[in-house]
Amino acid sequence: MTTPRIDFYTASPAALKAMLTLEGSIAKLGLEPSLIELVKMRVSQVNGCAFCLDMHSRDAREAGESERRLYVLPAWRETTLFTPRERAALAWAEALTLITQGHASDADYAEAAAEFNEAEMVNLTLAITTINAWNRFAIGFRKALPA
Repeated sequence: MTTPRIDFYTASPAALKAMLTLEGSIAKLGLEPSLIELVKMRVSQVNGCAFCLDMHSRDAREAGESERRLYVLPAWRETTLFTPRERAALAWAEALTLITQGHASDADYAEAAAEFNEAEMVNLTLAITTINAWNRFAIGFRKALPA
């Protein structure tokens, strides 16, 4: 078990407010809530963020996501349980999360651009960027899971 570092929720109210404002904007961008939760889950899996996985697995279920799809999400490329739009979003999320490994390839971009219009691409990228930021706060400061 790791020891929590600082409580970023209280250490800088201004920073937390900025993050919460950014997070609040994600829900207003017009993307499907279930899609956003899948992206948050997949990014958190890639980053190894237990706190965010715990939170977003509950949020995904509340958004109507099935247990079965959540269980196979780490192997989404190996199943037909995800729509082409979801697959494109997951590929784009992985590409941006692992940006040092492939610099957001043309193939991943083309797949996403085929499923999302320009505004949706920007909105999806903001959602991916935001969950990556939350992961870095939670992992960096060792945010403990709630009891």
